[in-house]
Amino acid sequence: MDSTAPAATDRAASGADLAYDVFARNCPSRATLEHVTGRWGALTLGALHDGTFRFNELRRRVDGVSEKMLSQTLHALERDGLVHRDAQPTNPPRVDYRLTPLGQRVAGRLLALIECVESAQDAVIEAQRAYDSREGLGGR
Repeated sequence: MDSTAPAATDRAASGADLAYDVFARNCPSRATLEHVTGRWGALTLGALHDGTFRFNELRRRVDGVSEKMLSQTLHALERDGLVHRDAQPTNPPRVDYRLTPLGQRVAGRLLALIECVESAQDAVIEAQRAYDSREGLGGR
């Protein structure tokens, strides 16, 4: 175990209010973290940060996601309290998705990470090329 990452009991003993420990095997926060940081979860939250979208608008915005994956992602994020689904009783039915206040908070932090990754991409590509060259991978 990394000595720089205090165990939940160490945090509790120090008076910290953190009741969950994502590093603990059975902590429920692990599933939420997976929903938020998985490819489709992160992109869906990032897309919804810009406003309210209907399903197909969101699907076009999150380029490459299948209908099934977007549906599963939205259900998970809705269950976690990050996304609000608003079904209008119209014909045909209209369903809009938007972030909850918690979703806005999480998406804001996630977008900061996304911007960090995007701005570092030239350095990442250079590191990948150097690695591939060193390992004889020929630039996979």
